[in-house]
Amino acid sequence: MPIDLTELLDPAHTAVVTMEIQRGVIGDRSPMRELADEADAEHVVEYTAAVLRAARRAGARVVHCTAEFRADGQGASINTPLMAAIKKRGQNMVIGSEDAQLVPELGIESSDVICARHHGMTPFAGTNLDVTLRNLGVQTVVACGVSLNVGVLGLVLGATDLGYRVAVVTDAVAGIPHEYGQAVLNNTIAVLATRVTSEQVTQVWSGT
Repeated sequence: MPIDLTELLDPAHTAVVTMEIQRGVIGDRSPMRELADEADAEHVVEYTAAVLRAARRAGARVVHCTAEFRADGQGASINTPLMAAIKKRGQNMVIGSEDAQLVPELGIESSDVICARHHGMTPFAGTNLDVTLRNLGVQTVVACGVSLNVGVLGLVLGATDLGYRVAVVTDAVAGIPHEYGQAVLNNTIAVLATRVTSEQVTQVWSGT
């Protein structure tokens, strides 16, 4: 049965949730050039910004999930090869630093909500994201950002486990290598969430 996107994306119960679209992840200060270059090639920031503009006009919520850590590292565990590699590259993502800032192209508004993660790899565990979304009346999460390898997949799994419906904006996400990111979209995301394009989302929210 085809999904009714107008109902699924009703602004009254929908939030766009961005994942780590930060200067130190895929922006100008990123040491992870392979991921940053893939996000650039896929126009992740451009398409996410378009979705955010449409969301704000339509009255949908906007929530940014960020990663940021204490300068002394307390409270964060280097318990994965990825975290160890990030530390070795000197990517500190210190709270309040330029690295931790959202990329300016998103056009941050005062109505946006930022939910910071201080440990771990995914946005729900140990954060106030679930409580925040529920207090905002959110039932549908529209996911954008990076990476399909870990963060976006974790966002989708966490949201579905907690009872949210999820739409993933396929041209506003990226993973590396490119072929792997597409495989995640087609073989994992496809059975967990509704796949939509930024154009489909903006059309629903513009009433066209």
